[in-house]
Amino acid sequence: MQKLPNKKQIVIGIVGPESTGKSTLAQALSKHFQLHYVPEMAREYLNQLGRPYQEEDLKKIAKTQQEEELKYRNSNQYLVICDTTLLVIKVWSEYKYHRCDEWILKAESECSYDLLLLTDIDLPWVDDPMREHPMERKELFSIYYRALIQKKEPFKLIFGNEKERFDKAIQAIKMLNTNSSF
Repeated sequence: MQKLPNKKQIVIGIVGPESTGKSTLAQALSKHFQLHYVPEMAREYLNQLGRPYQEEDLKKIAKTQQEEELKYRNSNQYLVICDTTLLVIKVWSEYKYHRCDEWILKAESECSYDLLLLTDIDLPWVDDPMREHPMERKELFSIYYRALIQKKEPFKLIFGNEKERFDKAIQAIKMLNTNSSF
């Protein structure tokens, strides 16, 4: 699809605990809108690391994520879908290390979205060597929910099966621009 004439670019971020369908949703939205999405850079970084990650790796991941997101924000795509945001890295750092690098905090606070989609924990946990907290999803969900309230940006809770999540996300995106051809 072409960029909409005289329309502001719309940026959507997907956030939530591990194994809640963020990547699946980003891929489905990308396919629906026929555009590329900003992938989660942590997975690629950690796959290539060759050792267990450490706290300082989170800043590198955050910088890589921000750079990738900026490429899409500076593109001619009328809609940018972000599989993850710096908020996810901030929550990850604070949960695991009980602190967060100042650069991550500043960069996250300066990054805004037209809509954030918070994925619920109602999907079954899927084991993956990259995932760490299967028993803490409820606690992590609460952390994300509170963070989004504090961020004071529009967000929509995304829950249900894969199709229901997709439909809720499409409906929320359409509400952002009722004059568009979404």
